Amino acid sequence: MDIGVAFLMYHELQLPGRELCQSDPGYTRYIVSAAAFESQLRSLKNLGYQGVDVGQALAFSSGQKVVITFDDGSETDLESAAPILKQLGFGATFYVTVGFLGRRGYMTEGQLRELCAHGFEIGCHSMTHPYLPDLDSAGLQREIVEAKERLGQIIGRQVEHFSCPGGRFDERVVQTVKQAGYRTLATSRVQLNSKSTDPYALGRVPVLCNTTPEELARVCRGEGFWKLNLQQTVRDSAKNILGNRLYDRLRAALLPGKHSE
Repeated sequence: MDIGVAFLMYHELQLPGRELCQSDPGYTRYIVSAAAFESQLRSLKNLGYQGVDVGQALAFSSGQKVVITFDDGSETDLESAAPILKQLGFGATFYVTVGFLGRRGYMTEGQLRELCAHGFEIGCHSMTHPYLPDLDSAGLQREIVEAKERLGQIIGRQVEHFSCPGGRFDERVVQTVKQAGYRTLATSRVQLNSKSTDPYALGRVPVLCNTTPEELARVCRGEGFWKLNLQQTVRDSAKNILGNRLYDRLRAALLPGKHSE
């Protein structure tokens, strides 16, 4: 039985002595060390998984596959993730926040072009990383449509895949993504994806600072999703009740340390 394919969601990788792009607990809980990232991927490769990008995964062909994705566009995408991926023969999709390019800790336009030249797929993660459902129509055009055009100009090729900042989206966001000409929209819904999955509602599994290789293997086998989905339901309910900004303030206040789940 085809259980679907796991789309793993990574962010910045941590290197010894290197300052992270951000320091708040809501961000750092998603930070995996470069050593842990390599260990996770080697474990999956040893289990027979092939790492692919979003475009390659859409065929949902036979064989054990896992999709590797990165959000934001940290310079560790090029400096750390890319060499590990190439060594293992894995593909990946890097969703870039266009307005972050050139900021401290993030790739420059030249580094992004280098990452693209290595054969990795580049997707869009908006222009400035806002919660998209909070925006008016002009804001959605800027963050989705104009970001796609600018990113395409930088890398010299079409940008076909979009991921929502914070995983937040609504029907207006979906329609704007479709009208912009993207082939897919990735969310933070915790689910596996298959041929029957709506390409504009792709699920992803966040990899956290304390995620183990064994846990990732279980995810790729489709195990333990009841717990992940329960946690997601609780978070979504809180966001709907409190609103995005208040939810984020409370989450930051309640997370006790920079490596807390």
